[in-house]
Amino acid sequence: MIPAVMARLARPLLFVLPALLLALGATACGTQKAGTGVDHADQGGAHLFQQRCGGCHTLSFAATHGSASNISTRERTDGPNFNYRKECTLTRVLYALRNGGFSGAIMPQNIVVGPDAVAVAKFVVKYSGRQAPKVNTPGGGVCSSGTSSAGGQATPGG
Repeated sequence: MIPAVMARLARPLLFVLPALLLALGATACGTQKAGTGVDHADQGGAHLFQQRCGGCHTLSFAATHGSASNISTRERTDGPNFNYRKECTLTRVLYALRNGGFSGAIMPQNIVVGPDAVAVAKFVVKYSGRQAPKVNTPGGGVCSSGTSSAGGQATPGG
C-alpha cells in the first residue's frame, strides 16, 4: 500500500519540480548590476549610463540591453550596441550627448550634462567595443586616427 501512495505522490512532483526549477532560474536572469567588472572609478558612469542610456543602448558593463539583437525586430529608437561599437574619444561621446547623437533625430539632447556627462563619456570610451572583432589595419586599428583613448580635453560645461 505504501509504494502505491508514494507512486501517486511522485507523479505530480515530476511536473512540479522542473517547473519550480525553471521559475527559480528565470528569476536569476537579468540580475546583473551596472558596473559589474568595472573599475571602481568608473562605477558612477556605469550607473548613469544604465539609468539614462540603457533603454536604447546595449553595453554589458552597464547591464543594459536596449539595442535590437535581431535586425527584423529593430525599431527606429534602438541605439547602437556598444558591446560591438567602439567609441574612441571623449569629444565624440560628449558631442553625441549634447546634440542628440550624430543625426539629432532620435536621442534626446543633453540627456546627461555637466560632470555626469563626462563620467558617462569616460565610461563609454573605456568599455565600448570590447566584443568588436579585431581588425588589423595599416594605421593600427579603428581608433588610430591620431587620437588616444582619452581623446581630447573634456570639460563639464563645454
